[in-house]
Amino acid sequence: MRKAGILMPVASLPSRYGCGDFGPQAYHFAQLLKQAGFSIWQILPLNPLGYGNSPYQPYSSYAMDDLYLSLDLLAKEGLIHRPYAFHKNFDKIDYEAIRKFREPILREAYANFVPDDAYASYVKQKWLQDYALFMALKKKNGMKAWTEWEKEERDILMDEEADLSLYREEMDYELFKQYELYLQWTALKAFVNTLGIEIMGDLPFYVGLDSADVFSSRKNFLLDEDGRPSFIAGVPPDYFSATGQRWGNPIYDWDYMEKDGFKFWIERLSYCGKMMDIVRVDHFRAFDTYWKIPSSCPTAIEGEWVEAPGYALFDTLFKENPDLRIVAEDLGDLRAEVLELRDHYAFRGMRVIQFSFNEEEMYSDKEHLLVYTGTHDNDTTFAWYRSMKHGEQRWTRRMLKKLGYHSGSFMDDVIQYSLERSADMVIIPMYDWLHLPHSGRINTPGTVGAPNWMWRMKRYDEFSKKIGKIRGALEKAGRAPRRKILER
Repeated sequence: MRKAGILMPVASLPSRYGCGDFGPQAYHFAQLLKQAGFSIWQILPLNPLGYGNSPYQPYSSYAMDDLYLSLDLLAKEGLIHRPYAFHKNFDKIDYEAIRKFREPILREAYANFVPDDAYASYVKQKWLQDYALFMALKKKNGMKAWTEWEKEERDILMDEEADLSLYREEMDYELFKQYELYLQWTALKAFVNTLGIEIMGDLPFYVGLDSADVFSSRKNFLLDEDGRPSFIAGVPPDYFSATGQRWGNPIYDWDYMEKDGFKFWIERLSYCGKMMDIVRVDHFRAFDTYWKIPSSCPTAIEGEWVEAPGYALFDTLFKENPDLRIVAEDLGDLRAEVLELRDHYAFRGMRVIQFSFNEEEMYSDKEHLLVYTGTHDNDTTFAWYRSMKHGEQRWTRRMLKKLGYHSGSFMDDVIQYSLERSADMVIIPMYDWLHLPHSGRINTPGTVGAPNWMWRMKRYDEFSKKIGKIRGALEKAGRAPRRKILER
């Protein structure tokens, strides 16, 4: 079946409290998607935001950020009184101010919470206990990275006789928030699924150094005796950066992982597959070869490509979890072996119109593919068009017209062109449906901090007005069932 989806981060949804969450506005959004004929809602990672508020530098691969915990639903549960609105009409997410506003409210909800058997069962999970301790210690240390803590605290999980009672209250607070997040998310996902819509999640290939993952599983990474990375991740110079991208994530110790049966990766992928319907794995190419940068290098120019045991990992994974559905982020200049790995497991690859609108690629469609106008790392498609030289703009419009797209609106034409590709799956970001300029961009790779990850919608008005038009575009492309015309 030909499907159409929308890319929209949960954080960017409208909300009374300045940042999207799992509450009423998310349910309303799902209903709008149903009306428009969408069958996929793609989100970004929900994990606790780390450095630069990036969802790709999270504090955990399993936990969710408490920003997504709906205060309205907590009020409905009777744990708090419904708070007054905060930053409701801001068009940017002010993470620091919002967290400061929410903290006493969440503390109040925790104080009123009465644990039951379901809670007791949920919080037994090892990853959750490790995460709760990690966060309790981070707070004790003024949110410094765990590599900067005293050795006794850095190595606390290795000490079987360590007294955790000193941190129990703060740990229980973290456990409470994760339990409520789990309840709210699974309820929202179930509702979305009843509407015939699947949720595609995003799994970063690497984890952040300052994360519960590394803190509790150090043998899986190339670290020195103090827990600092010997080598770090990134990519060499490319389209986005002349000096490459120096991400700073620690490199995996693949030799140890293979001997351990890839337990770290299998648990991580399987959990994401449990929480999402489809998993888009970011930077898929690193399962074949990854860029290994000495941690002493200030840029990503110096490094080497090293082979990873991708086949051994996926063979093991699918023996244990044969139903896991993976989309491979396979963009960029790749060696043939990356595509062979992708195709060996029939993973759906990706194509971005902004990168492939040329005479060589526009006629080379295939069905088992996911097409985007752009991703969260691209500028908006309207801004991409506006950044072209006049001659390039004329050529682009001329090619669209030659292919039969000449409505008078570049954005309508390029979206319809994208929807009518042979690919069985097409996803258009929200900012492209709204025809937004550069101000709607979500992230610029190679940069940290504002305005990355801050874009949000204040209300659904403009999107709601487009629902009928969007439905028509999806129907024309055969990506939504045609609406029945009622007889008088």
